[in-house]
Amino acid sequence: MSQYRVLIDANDEKGLVHKVSSIFYSYDLNILSNSEFVDRQSNKFFMRSVVEGNVDNTELFKALREVLPEHSGIKIVKPEKKNIIIMATKEIHALGDILIRHEAGELEANIVAVISNYDNLESFVKKFDIPYITISHQRLERQEHESKIIEAVQSYKEVDFIVLAKYMRILTPRFVETFENKIINIHHSFLPAFIGANPYKQAYDRGVKIIGATAHFVNNNLDEGPIIAQETIHVTHAYSWKDMQRAGRDVEKVVLSKALKLALEDRIFTYANRTVIF
Repeated sequence: MSQYRVLIDANDEKGLVHKVSSIFYSYDLNILSNSEFVDRQSNKFFMRSVVEGNVDNTELFKALREVLPEHSGIKIVKPEKKNIIIMATKEIHALGDILIRHEAGELEANIVAVISNYDNLESFVKKFDIPYITISHQRLERQEHESKIIEAVQSYKEVDFIVLAKYMRILTPRFVETFENKIINIHHSFLPAFIGANPYKQAYDRGVKIIGATAHFVNNNLDEGPIIAQETIHVTHAYSWKDMQRAGRDVEKVVLSKALKLALEDRIFTYANRTVIF
C-alpha cells in the first residue's frame, strides 16, 4: 500500500471534515494522521491528511473537488524526496548544518547542488559528494549574474526548493518570480525587528535582551515573506554585537533546518503573507 499527503485549503463551511473523510472511506483509505484549522477572520479552512491505501490520484482529486467549495486548493502528494538547491556565500554554519542532517538521513531531500558566488566553501561541500557551482558576481551586472544562476538551477530537473543558507545578496523580482514560493531564506533577527543589513549591530545599538532568527519564504519585499519558523535566545548587556552574532549563528542554523524539514514534509500552507503549519 502507498501513502499520500492530501493538502486542502478552502473557504470554510459546515461538514468539510466529514465530506473529506467520507471520500477517504469510499476509496478504502486509512487515515494515519489528520490536522485541520479554520482562520475565523478570513473564513479559510486548512487540512492536512496522511492516508494509506491504493488509489488513483486523479480519481481521488476529482472526488474531492466535487464535495469541496469552488476554487478550493487540493494537492495530493506522495511522500518522496524533494530536490533542493542550496545557495550560500561565505558562511559555513547554516549550510553545514543542512549537509550534516542530510548525511544523517534526517531530511527528505536530494541536495542536487550548492551554488555560491565565492569558492570558499567548495572543499567543504565536496566532502559530501555534492556538486558545487561557483558563479562569481564580480564584474557582472546583477541581472547578468542572476541569469547565470537561473540557468544553473534550471539545468536540474524539477527543483522543489531553493534554500538560502546565508546567501548575502538581495534577489531581484525576476529571480523571485521565476521560483515563486520555492525560495526559503534565513534572516538573522526575530522578524519583523531589524530588517536588512547587519541586524546584530542594530540589535546591539537598541539594547535588546533577546536575539533570534527567522526562516521565511522570499517575496519581493525585503525580509517580509511568509514566516515559517522562529527562535530566540537571551543575551545581556555584556554582549558586544560580535558576541550576539556568534551566539545567533546557532539559532540561525537550527531554525533554517527546521523550516526546511517542514517544507519537505508538506506541512506549510501560505496565504495572505502568513503561514499555517501542521
